[in-house]
Amino acid sequence: MWTYTAAIWKCRYFWLSLVKMDLRTRYRRSVLGLGWSLLHPIAMTTVICTVFHQLFDQPVATYGPFLLSGITTWGYLSSVVTQGCDSFYNGESYIRQHPAPLAIYPLRTVLGAAFHFALALVVVVMLTWCFKGFSNPASVVTIVPTFALLIVLGWSLAVMAGFAHVMFADMRHLLEIGLQIMFYATPIFIPADQMEKRGLDWLVKWNPAAYWLDMIRQPLLNGAYPSWSAWSVTTGTTAVAFALAVLTLVRLQRRLIFYL
Repeated sequence: MWTYTAAIWKCRYFWLSLVKMDLRTRYRRSVLGLGWSLLHPIAMTTVICTVFHQLFDQPVATYGPFLLSGITTWGYLSSVVTQGCDSFYNGESYIRQHPAPLAIYPLRTVLGAAFHFALALVVVVMLTWCFKGFSNPASVVTIVPTFALLIVLGWSLAVMAGFAHVMFADMRHLLEIGLQIMFYATPIFIPADQMEKRGLDWLVKWNPAAYWLDMIRQPLLNGAYPSWSAWSVTTGTTAVAFALAVLTLVRLQRRLIFYL
């Protein structure tokens, strides 16, 4: 394990250059540049907030940051899964030329998604500060370990999604359908208390994504520290995903080239 991690670190200039290349390619000749990564969640927040804030009896100043934080967090989780499916295909030419650790190709995807997620979080912080202010600025510090956990989780999910898609070409379509179902089963634009009033509290209780949203929302929106249950669930899901990703690499990395 340590040898493999050292090999990944040794290739850091390679995979960092791949991340930079992806960002430059994505926004080449673009007028707004990085602004496009923020325009989509902001536009969705504006539309949904306009339509639903009265339905859920939520003022715009409260519902806007709530909605934007949920959309950006979910956008990161869904992008690392869907884009992770193509991570090995995108790096196929490099895989055939150089025996670098295969985990760097999903890492390339995750770091790009994490960059956009970090920009969106800055917007959430600014929006919350303008509308509500921060009652407990010290709680915002918990975003740092949460962000680190999200990178590890995203990396693990991208590794498994990449191998699954290479082995089974329809996996990306199945994952997209599953993510679409989870989107409506997660308190992204519907507050958790509203779901509980309608007898859907089990969706919040048994949905790991709801705890990840709580890890972001509690310090940013409510000035509170995440609960121990949220820490336990998020840390546990990250550990399980990481273990499964390591197992997948150990079992399948030598056979991957035959499926590309």
